[in-house]
Amino acid sequence: MSERLYIFDTTLRDGEQSPGATMNSAEKIRIATQLEELGVDIIEAGFPAASEGDFEAVSLVAKAVKNIQVAGLCRASKADIDKAWGAVKLAKNPRIHTFLATSPLHMKYKLQMSEEQVLERAVEAVRYAKQFTDNVEFSAEDGSRSDRDFLCKVFSAVIEAGATTLNLPDTVGYAVPHEFADLVRYVMKNTKDMNKAILSVHCHNDLGLATANTLAAIAAGARQAEVTINGIGERAGNTALEEVVMALHTRPGLAPVKTGIDTTRICPTSSLVSMITGMIVQPNKAVVGANAFAHESGIHQDGVLKNPMTYEIMNPELVGLSKNNLVIGKHSGRAALRSKLEEMGYQLSDEELKKVFVKFKALADKKKDILDADIEALVNEDIMRGGEYYSLDYLHVGCGTTVTPVAHVKMKIEGESVSGFGDGNGPIDAAFNAITKVTGEKPELLRFTVSALTGGTDAQGEVTVRVKDGEFISLGKGADPDIVTASAKAYINGLNRLNHLKKNPVNKESF
Repeated sequence: MSERLYIFDTTLRDGEQSPGATMNSAEKIRIATQLEELGVDIIEAGFPAASEGDFEAVSLVAKAVKNIQVAGLCRASKADIDKAWGAVKLAKNPRIHTFLATSPLHMKYKLQMSEEQVLERAVEAVRYAKQFTDNVEFSAEDGSRSDRDFLCKVFSAVIEAGATTLNLPDTVGYAVPHEFADLVRYVMKNTKDMNKAILSVHCHNDLGLATANTLAAIAAGARQAEVTINGIGERAGNTALEEVVMALHTRPGLAPVKTGIDTTRICPTSSLVSMITGMIVQPNKAVVGANAFAHESGIHQDGVLKNPMTYEIMNPELVGLSKNNLVIGKHSGRAALRSKLEEMGYQLSDEELKKVFVKFKALADKKKDILDADIEALVNEDIMRGGEYYSLDYLHVGCGTTVTPVAHVKMKIEGESVSGFGDGNGPIDAAFNAITKVTGEKPELLRFTVSALTGGTDAQGEVTVRVKDGEFISLGKGADPDIVTASAKAYINGLNRLNHLKKNPVNKESF
């Protein structure tokens, strides 16, 4: 019989630690709600001790979701544990997730603690957390580079102290599948009372092996997988939820496990996370990339037309891709738009739908065919980015072959109207300079990319910027049929995210 594999999603915590991928509270709630619809078992909502903003966001997520566990990450200290419990205690099923490094390298240089001190601290932390809830997870940071016997000693001790989930992280993405699977088997065999806890794994992708290591661990007996949507996270990222789930679905013989994931919501969730974080999904990304089900070769096309299984090991509809993209247009009503949004995984209030519908009609007057990507851009722009410090009211740009480009911009800063002018080497440079003068913000522009959301000359342009101000880096995203306007929206979105990050810095303590 199949055993349950618990899906622990850390998009809101480890995923947010991707450079520039910071999220505000409203955005975290949107993703959390979508993750609940997707069917994950546990959401790690954040690191409450990192900042007051993160504490508030975790608290709001704990209240917003109804049927899944909500975890707060904390170091092995009473102060951190108090913060974590304070943030998650209103969840229907709260979890305290505490961690401490166990590798010789981390103990010597980072913690400056002996094995005995680490063991004592880990036990104290779990016992203290156990006073608040029976649902306590302990992670051995840098577990894949820890001494095996010491790792089992720590795990045995924290089980006795009350831990119900033990997490074995490959913190720096150092492991390879066969040795990681062997480590999982060793831990399960040599940890006292291992039957009283669930063994979890948390893998990073520094060598491109996060999914492979996770699958190997599951086959060896791990029964919780810690993952993120689109594999976002520190450095090269984390194990991608969609890859693990679809690998197990497509190859059921890999391990006798089943998940509670509704696979048809995978692509909508991927798009939502990409929209909110500004982290672009690479076209050749497994399962959710734009090219994942595209066929260029004539031989492949011929095979797929005769039988899709010749070159497709998964049905596109199984992961939430619709064959019929052209569903609504300028004559569609509000009910049709709501139905389409629900099909795409968005649950909007009447007021939110009203806002999107107005913009939808305006776009339909400019663009004949409205595709899924267009609708996602509208939802992201009008709903997902609530509570912005800066907003754009008006933009006019003059340019040509014989004149210096100049831009006039009107904005709101915390609700107060301001305006200004700027010039530059081109219309986008002029618009950026005008925004800089109005806001007084002068971040360094690290990256500027433009792409079309859909095909056709009337397609919306999507702009992504990466901006840096001191130690803070953020991503900004904007979409519009006018590429200059899209650029201005992206730049302002980046400034908003920088503003949020300065007020709520992400704590980089992670595993």
